[in-house]
Amino acid sequence: MILSIVAVLLGLTILVWSADKFVDGAVGIAKFCGMSTLLIGMVIVGFGTSAPEMVVSALSAMQGNPELALGNAYGSNIANIALILGVTAVIMPVLVKRDALKRDLPILLVVTALTIGLLLDGNVSRMDGVILLLVFAAVMGFNIWSEQHAKRNASAGEDAEKTMSLGKSIFWLVLGLVLLVASSRALVWGACDIARALGVSDLLIGLTIVAVGTSLPELASSIAAARKGEDDLAFGNIVGSNLFNTLAVVGIAATISPMPSFDANILARDLPVMVVLTVLLLLFGLPTRISKIGSDGKHIGRINRIEGSVFLVAYIGYLTVLILQAMH
Repeated sequence: MILSIVAVLLGLTILVWSADKFVDGAVGIAKFCGMSTLLIGMVIVGFGTSAPEMVVSALSAMQGNPELALGNAYGSNIANIALILGVTAVIMPVLVKRDALKRDLPILLVVTALTIGLLLDGNVSRMDGVILLLVFAAVMGFNIWSEQHAKRNASAGEDAEKTMSLGKSIFWLVLGLVLLVASSRALVWGACDIARALGVSDLLIGLTIVAVGTSLPELASSIAAARKGEDDLAFGNIVGSNLFNTLAVVGIAATISPMPSFDANILARDLPVMVVLTVLLLLFGLPTRISKIGSDGKHIGRINRIEGSVFLVAYIGYLTVLILQAMH
């Protein structure tokens, strides 16, 4: 028990510190390369924090349990919006830039609709997996191209100040990511051990501590980014992570091992929740007449504390349904 308590305390401490360094590294790379923090958040931070889900899904598929990838991917997407963005917005409202509203969120909605279309026949074939991976490559390519196009059109005087060398930025990004994942695993192990010692069932532990624990890297990095005023990084992390989960995580698993059938609850419960949350993300992010005015004189959308609370309540409701269904 003492070792478990130490693992939780040490894991939490390292998690907070490494999230700070991870964000510093990501911002440093964005400034050095002249890219927006939104794109860096989507590509580097989103990919990095989704790497554990990708590995777990690939291993599950190779071990003959590819269905786990669906629950892993869609469960993480729900947690990313409702839990992570919810907590982040409650702590500090998150600004949503115009690029995210015009380009990234509509893409996420289209990808979500594509997912529903592919799953409606009750199976995920190898061809479905290939389609998801091709769409993933196209989305990433389009985002990078549009970023470069915008960069070429921008004046040279608007280049961001480089505050950290590229080598140092990469070092902190990689070290921060490794420690983020390792500390979250240590924290989850310690919390599970303590819960079992207190007589909590494995089922309840799996649905709560483990489910939330796998989202700790995204949660820590999003809070750290918002606290540093890097709203684009926090928001890009969520959108990028959801794109990776929906397209790459499921695509890799289905390509390795097709799913002739899957749990009906995925279509009846998880996907509808994911769709509603994604639509709410777009609606909440839209600018209003009382929104903050940006440097271009236009209103900037933001997800405020009330909207963050709505996401959190939705996540608690979703978890409650999961637990009640698992008990019957």
